[in-house]
Amino acid sequence: MAKSKNLKKSYSISAFFPCYNDAGTIASMVELATLTLKKITNDFEVIVVDDGSRDASKEIVQELKLKNKYLKLVFHDKNKGYGGALISGFNIAKKDYVFYTDGDFQYDVRELTKLVTAIDKKTDIVQGYKIKRHDPWYRIVIGDLYNFGVKLAFAIRIRDVDCDFRLIRRNVFDKVKLEHNSGVITVEMVKKFQNAGFKFAQVPVRHYSRSYGSSQFFNFNRIWRVGIELIELWNELVLSPWLKRIFS
Repeated sequence: MAKSKNLKKSYSISAFFPCYNDAGTIASMVELATLTLKKITNDFEVIVVDDGSRDASKEIVQELKLKNKYLKLVFHDKNKGYGGALISGFNIAKKDYVFYTDGDFQYDVRELTKLVTAIDKKTDIVQGYKIKRHDPWYRIVIGDLYNFGVKLAFAIRIRDVDCDFRLIRRNVFDKVKLEHNSGVITVEMVKKFQNAGFKFAQVPVRHYSRSYGSSQFFNFNRIWRVGIELIELWNELVLSPWLKRIFS
C-alpha cells in the first residue's frame, strides 16, 4: 500500500492507444486503462488516436468522452499509418511518462503496473516482451523471422522489437525525433533510443489472440512495402553513419 501511495506522488502518465477499425475493443481498452491508472497515479490522461477508422470507432470514443473526463481524442481525416498514429500520440502526450499499446486488446493494459514497477532513476524506457505469442502459426513464424532479422541488422539489444507495450520518459522525445509513418517506426524508435544512449528495462507481458477485426500488416503488398522501408531505414540509421565514420 505504501508503494502505491508513493507512485501516486511521483509519476504522471499519459496512456494512449492508436486505433484503426477497433470498434469492438477500444472502449474496453480506454475504461480499463482509466481504472488501472487511478491505482497508479493521481495525474494522468488517456488518449485515443483514431487513424481514419472506417468502422464505428470514432462514434464510440466520442460517446465515451462524454463520460470519461480523462479522455482526449485525436482524429486523422485519412489513414496515416501506424507510425503516423504513434507520432500523433507522442506529440499530444504531456505527462512525465508516456505509455502506449495497440487498441486491439492483444495486450492486457492492466499490466501497465508491471512497467511502472520497473521504473528507476537509470531507466528511460520500460519495454515489454511477449511471454508467448497467441496468433495463427504463420503470423508467429513471420513475426519471429522479422524480430530476428531486424535485431541482427540494426544491432538492437532488446528481446522483442515487435512488442508494442512500452512506457517511455516524455523527455526522451526532446532528443529523439520519429519520422516514419509505417510500422517500421518501432524499429526506428528502438534504434534511435539506443543510439541516443537511453536505458531500457524489460518485463514479460502476456499476449492474447485477436478477438475483433483483422491485422492490417499481414498481406503481401504491405509486407513488401515494409521490407523496402526497412532497407531504407537501415541505410539511414546503420550504413550511412558507418560510412560517415569511415570516411570522415
